[in-house]
Amino acid sequence: MAEGGFVSQGGAKSYGGNMTVFVLITCVVAATGGLIFGYDIGISGEFISMIDSVPLYLSEMAPAKLRGGLNMGFQLAITIGILAANLVNYGTAQIKGSYGWRISLALAAVPAIIMTVGAIFLPDTPNSLIERNQPEKAKNMLRKIRGTDSIEEEYKNLVEASEASKKVTHPWKNILQKKYRPQLVMSIAIPFFQQLTGINVIMFYAPVLFKTIGFADDASLMSAVISGFVNTIATVVSIVTVDRYGRRILFLEGGVQMFISQMIIGVMIGKVFGVSGTGSLTKGQADVVVFLICTYVAAFAWSWGPLGWLVPSEIFPLEIRSAGQSINVSVNLLFTFVIAQVFLTLLCHLKFGLFFFFAGWVLIMTIFIYIFLPETKNVPIEEMHLVWKKHWFWGKNLPNEADPSLQLSEPKITA
Repeated sequence: MAEGGFVSQGGAKSYGGNMTVFVLITCVVAATGGLIFGYDIGISGEFISMIDSVPLYLSEMAPAKLRGGLNMGFQLAITIGILAANLVNYGTAQIKGSYGWRISLALAAVPAIIMTVGAIFLPDTPNSLIERNQPEKAKNMLRKIRGTDSIEEEYKNLVEASEASKKVTHPWKNILQKKYRPQLVMSIAIPFFQQLTGINVIMFYAPVLFKTIGFADDASLMSAVISGFVNTIATVVSIVTVDRYGRRILFLEGGVQMFISQMIIGVMIGKVFGVSGTGSLTKGQADVVVFLICTYVAAFAWSWGPLGWLVPSEIFPLEIRSAGQSINVSVNLLFTFVIAQVFLTLLCHLKFGLFFFFAGWVLIMTIFIYIFLPETKNVPIEEMHLVWKKHWFWGKNLPNEADPSLQLSEPKITA
C-alpha cells in the first residue's frame, strides 16, 4: 500500500451507513476492558496486555466519521476504573484493622468478570474476517455494523488493503522501510511523549504527592478522588469533540493548558517549600494547587490521554498494523515503567523542579505535534496512507511509488 499525506476534510471517501445500535453495544463491551486496566492503575499502577488489541478493534469496527469518539470509549473506561479505584481506596482507608487493602485488590475481580463475559459475545471485525478468507461473513458483518446494504465500496477497499498486506511477509522488517517512516516515528514518539507529560506521576502517586505538599492522609486520598472525577468528565468532553474539531486542536490546546498549569504549580511550590522541601501550604494555597492539578488532569484527559491511543491505532496500513501497534504499546509500557521507577528519586532531588521538568517535555511534544502530525479525523483507515503523502514534511521525504490503491482514491482527494 502506498505511503500517504494530508487529506482535506472533504477529500476522504465517505462510505454509506451510520451508527447502529449493534456497533455501539459492541464498542462499549470491547471498551469495558479499560475498567480493569484503569482500576489496576488506581490500585497498583500495573498494566495489562489488552491495550494492544482494544484500540485496534474499536478503530476497525467504528465508522470513520465516529471512529475517534468510539475509540476513546476505551480511555473513558480506564478513567472510570481509576476513579473507582480512588473511591475504593478512600473507603477502605476508613476501615479499622489491616484488611482494607485486601478488599481493594479483591474488587478487581468485578471488571475482570465484565470483561471476560463480554469478550465471549464480541464479533470479529470485517478486516479480520477478510484476512481469514471469510468474504461472505465479512460482508454480512459490514452490513450489520454499518446498518446498510451499500457496503460494496468499503468492502472493496478493505479487500484491496488485505491483499496488499498479504504481500508483506515480514511486517517488522517492512516497517523500517522509508515509506513507513512517518508511522514508525509516530508509533515511538507519541507513546514516549505521552508518558513524559507527567500524568502517571499524578495518577500513580496522587495521594503521596498531595500528602507531600501538606495534605493530611484522608485529604490526600480525597484529592485523588477529585482528580479522578475530573479525569473522567474531561474524557467525555474529548469523546464529544474529537470527531468534530479534530485530533490536532485537542493535542495543541491540551499541551498549552498542561504547560501553563505545571509552570504555575512549580512556581507556587517553589516559593512555599524552596529547595529545602520544608514549609506548609495555607488552605487557600492548597485549594489553588488542587485546582491547577485538576486543570492539568483535564487537559491531559481530553488530549494526550485518549489521543495517545487513538492516533497510533488509526494511522497504520494493514500490512504493518500489528508491528506498529506492538511498537506503540511496548514504548508506552517501557516508559511507564521507567517513570514509575524514577519518580520518587526525581521528586527527592528536583523537588518543585519536577513540574518544570515535565513542563519542558510538554512544550517539546506540543511543538512536535504542530509540525509533524497531520489531521486524521474522518479519514477511513484504508485511506489513511494518503494523509502522509500530502503532508508538507513527510510528503517530500517519502518515495514515489505507483500503487493501485493510491490511484483509485486520488480522484476524491483535494489539495
